[in-house]
Amino acid sequence: MVDEDFGLWQIGDMQRSADEAIRNSARSVRALVMAAPTREMIDRELRDAEAAQQRGYFLPDEDERVRAMFARYLGVRVLMLEAIDAMQPVYGMVDGRTGDADELGVEVWRQCLRAFVVGFTAASVLVRMGTYVVDLAAKRPVVWKKLDEAESGCGIPRKSFTEVYKKLGSTRRMWRFHEALLFCEVHKDDIIAMADDEVVGELVPLLRAEEPFLQYRKRDYLKRKLDYSLHSFVRRHVSGYQQVMFHMFKLSGSTIAELRQPFVKPMGQGKRVTPEVMRRVRPLMEPGDVLVTRHDDAMSNLFLPGYWPHVALYIGSVEERQELGVPCVSSRVGECWCCRDETCFLEAKKDGVLFRPMDDTMQVDALMVLRPKLGRKDLSEALQRAMAHAGKLYDFSFDFCMAERLACTELIYRGFHSVGPIRFTLERHSGRMCISAEDLIGQALDSGDFEKVFDYGVAGDDVRMLQ
Repeated sequence: MVDEDFGLWQIGDMQRSADEAIRNSARSVRALVMAAPTREMIDRELRDAEAAQQRGYFLPDEDERVRAMFARYLGVRVLMLEAIDAMQPVYGMVDGRTGDADELGVEVWRQCLRAFVVGFTAASVLVRMGTYVVDLAAKRPVVWKKLDEAESGCGIPRKSFTEVYKKLGSTRRMWRFHEALLFCEVHKDDIIAMADDEVVGELVPLLRAEEPFLQYRKRDYLKRKLDYSLHSFVRRHVSGYQQVMFHMFKLSGSTIAELRQPFVKPMGQGKRVTPEVMRRVRPLMEPGDVLVTRHDDAMSNLFLPGYWPHVALYIGSVEERQELGVPCVSSRVGECWCCRDETCFLEAKKDGVLFRPMDDTMQVDALMVLRPKLGRKDLSEALQRAMAHAGKLYDFSFDFCMAERLACTELIYRGFHSVGPIRFTLERHSGRMCISAEDLIGQALDSGDFEKVFDYGVAGDDVRMLQ
């Protein structure tokens, strides 16, 4: 009986882990699809590329545009691959099992389809984006050479385009993608029915919008690689979920492994900010503090300028906010996540602008805290303005002109700008008017409207008071 209870507990734990992974990744993919370079954007770059090819070199403004587009593509690509890889808990649920709803059980099969919708939407957009970029440069040596240049400002490693081209043209990788495409066709009705699903429903129209491109890719693949095994896959009419998802994970996982920053920290080493450090710094923080963080080996470090790439807002405890007169936001976002005991941060990450516990937001390698010099009334206003954005998607395109999706620094910008004396100025990065974390730190401290309180992990692994 004990063994049976333990087995049921394990299954329940895996299901909860899978559900959380699917929800978070679905939100990320929705936002990433909006940020991905479009055909229209590539068409604009094609005109620059053709002119550069005829001329034999890029003009400075053309250079900036094409490299900004490529950096944006690489950033979206890495995060899409991470979203696919995050479906691993679902693969664990069906490990060693095959079949459809009859064999797996209705609820497990539904989770499998949810994970597939997330993973295949991401994979489809990845292949389409990669095809656009290859069309841009493959037959234009001047463009190829330009995209293969290293660019420290955009965080682009040398030979990046060559690697993208090689992976997109890999027969093994494209075979895995086409297995997933065939699975999608076999179970098309089940996938369309997921449009009403509260978790992945909004991804189904995005996936269906990819159909014309997917059909083109299939015809092109069949024309070039007509193979008996491809037809055999269709004729067997096997659900093939485990096989398809295994290939999808292998596609993403191997690519992510190749893209990780090597030798930054020893393999398996945890974050330098430990639970003990979190317990030490929590009493030092006050509502309205801006937490600036860094992961030593994060891929985002390659695509964002400066040492500090990320910020979050400390909103404090329920009691502290009540004392400031800050109401909860349950009426707008449903369940009152901000009033949970463990909630103390509002943070915009790839899964959206969400209330988070300390052990989530502070699971980093280095941090610094900036405190606004505001009175109680102004501080309450800033917190309320920031918390009003809870529940929005993440803005992977860093377009500060639109408020429907927010990047991490934009949450601080929209919360504090024009409150009391605080003013921020948008700056141009890769063709966008925005504020990087380094910009925000510089402007906040140069204005005298914020002060450094403490940091950790910058000058040794110890809490250093800076006031």
